[in-house]
Amino acid sequence: MTVETEKLSTLLHENRTFPPSESFRAQANFQDENIYQRALDDPETYWAEQAGELSWFKPFEIVCSWQPPHAKWFIEGKLNAAYNCVDRHTETWRKNKAAIIWEGEPGDQRVITYDMLRREVDKAAHMLKSLGVKKGDRVTIYLPMIPELPVAMLACAKIGAVHSIVFGGFSAKSLRERIIDADSKILITADAGWRRGKQIPLKANADIAVEETPIEQVVVVSRVGAESNITMKDGRDAYWHELIKQSPTTPFEPEQMDSEDILFLLYTSGTTGKPKGIVHTTAGYLTGANTSMRTVFDLKDSDIFFCTADIGWITGHTYIVYGPLSAGATVVMYEGSPDYPGRDRFWEMVDHYGVTILYTAPTSIRTFMKWGPQYLEQHDLSSLRLLGTVGEPINPEAWMWYHEHIGKKRCPIVDTWWQTETGCAMIAPLPGIVETKPGSATRAVPGIEIDIVDEQGNSVDAKDGGYLVIKKPWPSMLRTVWGDDERFQKTYFGQFKDTYLPGDGAHRDEQGYIWILGRIDDVINVSGHRIGTAEVESALVAHPAVAEAAVIGRSDAIKGQAITAFVSVREGARTDDALIAELKQSVVEKIGAMARPEEIIFSAELPKTRSAKIMRRLLRDIAEGRVLGDTTTLADPTVVEELKAQYKDTE
Repeated sequence: MTVETEKLSTLLHENRTFPPSESFRAQANFQDENIYQRALDDPETYWAEQAGELSWFKPFEIVCSWQPPHAKWFIEGKLNAAYNCVDRHTETWRKNKAAIIWEGEPGDQRVITYDMLRREVDKAAHMLKSLGVKKGDRVTIYLPMIPELPVAMLACAKIGAVHSIVFGGFSAKSLRERIIDADSKILITADAGWRRGKQIPLKANADIAVEETPIEQVVVVSRVGAESNITMKDGRDAYWHELIKQSPTTPFEPEQMDSEDILFLLYTSGTTGKPKGIVHTTAGYLTGANTSMRTVFDLKDSDIFFCTADIGWITGHTYIVYGPLSAGATVVMYEGSPDYPGRDRFWEMVDHYGVTILYTAPTSIRTFMKWGPQYLEQHDLSSLRLLGTVGEPINPEAWMWYHEHIGKKRCPIVDTWWQTETGCAMIAPLPGIVETKPGSATRAVPGIEIDIVDEQGNSVDAKDGGYLVIKKPWPSMLRTVWGDDERFQKTYFGQFKDTYLPGDGAHRDEQGYIWILGRIDDVINVSGHRIGTAEVESALVAHPAVAEAAVIGRSDAIKGQAITAFVSVREGARTDDALIAELKQSVVEKIGAMARPEEIIFSAELPKTRSAKIMRRLLRDIAEGRVLGDTTTLADPTVVEELKAQYKDTE
């Protein structure tokens, strides 16, 4: 397959550039452009230096052993992830520094210092050990965004147990699949969680999920309290707070973990087929997470870091827990929705807590665009100094809106590309060095070797699209798929010899900047023309009336596939035939006639997961008239039914 498309270079050409300001560059952690070449010339020395930022019980002797497709990093080294994230900071001035600033959706708040966090983690570790949890055991965690979630993760890490977090939006069926695959005997859940003022019945889902699974003990955090009306099963279920009361208050000695011991499993969403349990190991993953905090996010001890993701996804693992805490940061953790009780909830928090670094998703930014800037203007955002994006490619218009309205034209933007499998950011600008372009993730971070290749694995010329690949191993890479190494080899290393294939298409411009085109599967074949969905979506969002768009290909007897666009407009914009005609013409002008959408469907909302990703799979089901796939991760399931009705009306 190729992802070359006509007029690609025209669409992705971007004249606007944004160098770091002199004041930002002067205080940046990394200011020397030579870091890129040094890391490229001698990646092992570079990664050994970065691993030196961690605390080791026993130093490693060999940096990397690469026997494709399997890598081992920091061989013979011994360390503990929880010790690096918590304990070592309590031995310094950071002891009384805020580690986590938590806010619940109803407005309840907690500030947890590093010393308080150590005490909580140690009590939880004692509690888990009393339940028989030992090194190597898998513990499944199914919790809302409450402090007990990172505490449980870190308690597992301290023992040497392997945590497997299941996103709180997943159904009982999805939870069951992951419990069985991981062979977990312990489940940690909550009575319920809050989302837009409603209770999410986590314990009720868990009760269904654990039947006929290996689970022997269910530990229940009381988040909602008496209102939750849950059932506790004698001999199996116990409340977290009651078990914690029985735990010793003495420090828990951290398990000395081998560098390649497993830290956690995290299952990919598995939109088709069996979910993959991605395996991440202790030293390599932690090195990647810690390094990217210092390089990509230019982290200072004075920063307040707010990542809006859910810990149930890899972004939350890396940039709420392991990355920031290993670097001694203060992180903001929020339980609920950005529009509850009002559309200014995020900005109220940025103002109130003095957030300095904000990391959010392009789909969220486009939603903010749709709502309008008035919600931002109610609050003081002057504390912000750096912005980040994650989740999918960001179109230039959304990038500029982020820059102008949230960053007030003074905050660098780090657009990051990475995956569950990569562990941390692979492509992103170092904000004190790299001149940014709206819509481009810019270049590979130091120590990562990226290329764009054709079907034969040959590097393509500038302007040509191709497969994004990573050519050399890196510390935070996945080690395998849990219980299925053959799937690991076939999925990620099966197409190009000794080369990692992420599954994304990309383009490199004349300056060497990388533009992510989206998933290789998200390519529409219209009468022999291969058109990337990201390109059409970007062309649509370039229109001033459009806030966001999702494009899919549906079967067409004549063309093979026809383009259907689902479009959400900014508030106050008209939705009529004249706008449809304008949008179709706009796509023609920016890409070509072959990319003209066959139909455009206006929608107040697009179907998104609670991590703000658009579920294009469901849009394809709607357009094809198929039975809808799994909708349990949707933030608002009613959106799909409304779209089905609207689509039927257009037929």
